[in-house]
Amino acid sequence: MTPHTTPDSHTPHLPRQPLQAVLFDMDGTLVDTERLWWEAVEHVAAGLGRSLTEADEEDVLGRPVEHTAEMLSRATDAPFAEVAADLHREFADRVRSGVVARPGALRLLDALAADGVPTALVTASPRAIADLVVEGLGVGRFAVTVTADDTPLTKPAPDPYLAACRALGVEPAACVAVEDTRTGVSSAEAAGCAVLAVPSLAPIAAAPGRTVRESLEDVTPAALRGMITTREAPDPSDSSDPRELRVMSWNLWFGGTKVRHHREKQLKIILASGVDVIGLQETYGTAARELAEALGWEYHQAGENLGVISRYPITGRLGAADPGFYGGTGVRVTLGADQDVVLWSAHLDYTPYGPYEASFDGLASPDLTAHESVRLGQMREILAAMAPDLAARDTTPVLLVGDFNAPSHLDREDAEWPVTRAAEGAGLRDSYREAHPDPVRSPGHTWSPVHTQHEDGSGRPEPQDRIDYVLYAGAGLRVLDSRTLVTGTPLTWPDVEDNDWPSDHAAVITTFSLGRVVRSD
Repeated sequence: MTPHTTPDSHTPHLPRQPLQAVLFDMDGTLVDTERLWWEAVEHVAAGLGRSLTEADEEDVLGRPVEHTAEMLSRATDAPFAEVAADLHREFADRVRSGVVARPGALRLLDALAADGVPTALVTASPRAIADLVVEGLGVGRFAVTVTADDTPLTKPAPDPYLAACRALGVEPAACVAVEDTRTGVSSAEAAGCAVLAVPSLAPIAAAPGRTVRESLEDVTPAALRGMITTREAPDPSDSSDPRELRVMSWNLWFGGTKVRHHREKQLKIILASGVDVIGLQETYGTAARELAEALGWEYHQAGENLGVISRYPITGRLGAADPGFYGGTGVRVTLGADQDVVLWSAHLDYTPYGPYEASFDGLASPDLTAHESVRLGQMREILAAMAPDLAARDTTPVLLVGDFNAPSHLDREDAEWPVTRAAEGAGLRDSYREAHPDPVRSPGHTWSPVHTQHEDGSGRPEPQDRIDYVLYAGAGLRVLDSRTLVTGTPLTWPDVEDNDWPSDHAAVITTFSLGRVVRSD
């Protein structure tokens, strides 16, 4: 794939200045087509008997035609091809009738050209629409244009912005992306760009590396340069180790497939959380690869159920290639010139489930403990596989994350709960309970944000418990913060398909500080 360039243009040889290029979204950012697109979708939806609401913004604004067509097709049972064709036609007709540049857009483009700063157009619209808009703005204004037709994945994946940077020969960290939607902001930030957000219809919050303005009218090349020189972006030539590491454990729940648009929702959650490495369970065979490819990360998939994805290089794969549905898998992650960590992701059997036996069956402590034998055996097998890593933990810190399907002995006193005791006996510490020592004040429940009543229809309250963990060992790690994560307000089972949160577990995220240790090779 070669992104489209303007006639007689070439990839410029750029000086290594703080601001190497500015990358503009099109719809709603440079030209006032966001409202035209919304009006086109409204018109087509009305013809299908469906009215748009504010809840539809995520499926319309900043999205390619195909995404919105799929949403309408699914909601109305209309043929996808016909819906897509109608959307293309209605939007193109509105664009041809005359697009209007957003306030300050043309002045900023002219100022950047006068300063010798290259610009690119990066849009989720198809080539046919983008070419109409570029013709209206002036063909020579952009060195490169990247459309939905030019990359395998479009926004919110980072692919379009990465493609524009490659075509320009620039580093993403030295570029400012100008966007008007949350979808576009996610794409640009995933690519590593600084972002200037100028919201058109839906609000966007400020964040580290992201500046929010009401319009482009007062934006200058100097202000854009300031976004690069003041942001805390890593120097690509700097081989020093990071000082913090953010780790997530996440059971994806059949890969997320119980919820519509699960992959996009997963990506949005990962990008917003700022995590560095994630131990995954219930990957449904392909989730680790698909998430990593969309993020531009590295991944390890072990069998159908376990995986790890990492923004840092995965330099070793540990354990069996296919540990089975229940078990553990590990990776070695290189964070910098002198720093590695080892992370294992585990998933233990869910039957028999101790909290059910305690709450529903009234089992006494000895029976509850005895019934943990299957999970305890699985944990011991994982700890045996981790033994060489645990022995070297003072030079290479070790993490064990996962869904243990067992409560912690640090939380409950009604049984021994030997699974977490075994991990503790191997030298692993519970990061969440270290950050929140009081289990009454901070229960940290991860099971379950979508199950409040037991699935058998009896109306019995579902026991809420902490069964997902981020454990760690090694002198190089210190817990700065640990928390559970659920986005939105999930509806309960079985009405979950439109939830923002695409899992039946809460995730656990722990932020560690990294003391400098010598890497064990």
